[in-house]
Amino acid sequence: MNKKWSTMELSKMALLVALMCVSAYIVIPLPFSPVPLTAQTLMVNLIAFLLSPLEAVLTIVVYLLLGLVGLPVFSGGMGGPAKLFGPTGGYLFAWIFAVWAMSYFKGKQYHFFRYSLTAMLAGMSITYAVGSLYMYLTTGMSVEAVLAAAVIPFVPLDIAKCFLAAFLAKPIRAVLYQTGAMKY
Repeated sequence: MNKKWSTMELSKMALLVALMCVSAYIVIPLPFSPVPLTAQTLMVNLIAFLLSPLEAVLTIVVYLLLGLVGLPVFSGGMGGPAKLFGPTGGYLFAWIFAVWAMSYFKGKQYHFFRYSLTAMLAGMSITYAVGSLYMYLTTGMSVEAVLAAAVIPFVPLDIAKCFLAAFLAKPIRAVLYQTGAMKY
């Protein structure tokens, strides 16, 4: 691979990394779950909708590396290997695969329902599958307990975030096309 990114493409990826970091601070802790409600899933969807599959994966990897080295970029202002490899770390790692799949399957042209379905079917499925499997393996919780604590309570709001990200993607893409940060 000999891909060279333009300054505009790198700036777009860096901005999305920064927004991903900020979204981790929009947190609603849940007393019954180790997984808080955050704006991160909204940002994961937007990253996939605004970038190519490779750019989306690299954006998430950079975000995870920032957290791994200890910067407080994970939910609730946490950072470090303990958070990344802790019980909820599987959800963070899942985003690598989820953004690739969503970005790949979203298509070349914007379409609200295709974006929404891609986020729900690919993004949510991959995130929930990898994240809950990782939580199951690292905590010893039963499958039912993992689903009750880290999947079922989040489904309705995550579906809403998929629709919101699909809605927001259109005007953001339009601005990016106007500035030359995206090409037709």
